[in-house]
Order: sequence, then structure tokens, then C-alpha cells
Amino acid sequence: MGLIILLIVGGIVGWLASLIMRTDGQQGIFLNVVVGIVGAALAGFIVTPLIGGAPITSGAISIQSILVSLLGAVILLALINLFRRGAVR
Repeated sequence: MGLIILLIVGGIVGWLASLIMRTDGQQGIFLNVVVGIVGAALAGFIVTPLIGGAPITSGAISIQSILVSLLGAVILLALINLFRRGAVR
């Protein structure tokens, strides 16, 4: 059950991050889910220990963990755009 919730929340976070970075038209639902989960994992390992709380990958879903995951997904999309186009956008 935790994996299904992670996929759903990861998809929503990835979709929101793609809307923020204006890359939604270039990505499909699969890439949104991947960006959301990878961004959440990176932010969970890097940002969450600094501010406290549980990462979304541990199954604890709170406003703080969703915002940290969104931040991680936006940063991941910015890095992808930087390497792909040479500009963050």
C-alpha cells in the first residue's frame, strides 16, 4: 500500500513541479511520476535531516514532507533543464 501511495503522491508532486518549471507539455505522466519520486528521494535524504521531520519515501505524508518533495522535484527539473538546454528556464 505504501508503494501505491508513493506513486500517487510522486505523480502529483512531479506534475506540480512540471507546472512550476513550465515543462508540463514536454513530459508525460510517467516522467512526472519519476521526477516526483526521484526529487522526493533526493530532498528526503538532503533537506529533511536539516529541517527535521520524515521524508515522504518513509511513508509519512505531511504538508512538510510534500513541500520538501516539491522543492526537490523543482530542483531536479531545473538541473535537467540546465544540462539539456544550457539554461534553467
